Amino acid sequence: MHPEPIGEPTQDKEFRSGYLALAGRPNVGKSTLLNCLLDQKLAIITPKPQTTRNTVLGVWQNPKAQIAILDTPGIFGPRKLLQEIMVASAFRALRQADLILFLTEAGQEKFAEDREILEKIFSLPRPILLALNKVDRLVDKSLLLPQMEMYSQNFPFQEIIPISARTGEGTKELLQGLIRALPPGPPLFPPDFLTDRPERFFVAEIIREAAFACLREELPYSLGVRIEEFRENSRARGKDFIRATVLVERETQKAITLGHQGRMIKEIGEKARREIESFLDRPVYLELWVKVQKKWRTCGQNPLRY
Repeated sequence: MHPEPIGEPTQDKEFRSGYLALAGRPNVGKSTLLNCLLDQKLAIITPKPQTTRNTVLGVWQNPKAQIAILDTPGIFGPRKLLQEIMVASAFRALRQADLILFLTEAGQEKFAEDREILEKIFSLPRPILLALNKVDRLVDKSLLLPQMEMYSQNFPFQEIIPISARTGEGTKELLQGLIRALPPGPPLFPPDFLTDRPERFFVAEIIREAAFACLREELPYSLGVRIEEFRENSRARGKDFIRATVLVERETQKAITLGHQGRMIKEIGEKARREIESFLDRPVYLELWVKVQKKWRTCGQNPLRY
């Protein structure tokens, strides 16, 4: 259920507002689109599929509309409990949304994979739009029209819009289409509201993004981050103190994450610290530890705390 509108009252009967869920397979650009629309980095981005593990809310608004955007984990066939939780989180967001934007890659022959997901999504009584993302990577633009015809002939999308979440191409037209599909109503959030996630959540995500970037293919998914301590202005120099644990499942993964003489975890920490300071707009002292917690992705209790 949606919360009652808490934004400032508006007398504009033309004002539109609602929840938009971004949906699609892993790595189609949902998080990149969220960041692009908000002009703010809320969701971490890596080349690895299944990077997004939690639904992230970001609020876009202008004088005529407010869109509460839900960036959801990619939808795929889960094989582990953590993956099942991610997919369940995605569908929970879809059921709660007022409209859905399905993303797929422009020019890619992924219709067979998308069809199964779309059949489930179209069982929900929601307006659904389609964004063909990554058009900036498409060399042969003539592939767009037959792809648009394929999807439109099989599913009744309200609109189909080619975009590039990376460059911003087509996103103005996309926003116009989303606003048209929104129901009339007052703002759901105050004018300066951006997200409902606490700073600790984004700090943990930034550390995880830094670990993915530094480790690359060596440690793909069996890594989590838990914030143990977060104190603002705790030191004489006025820095925030953040202590976090990087969770892995095996001793060999711990050795890789630490690196020779601790060089890898130091590199991860330095990269993460710079990003965290940019995000918080204040200096921080970041302390990272690595801990083996066997099968943390498949256990019933989530050890990640924000």
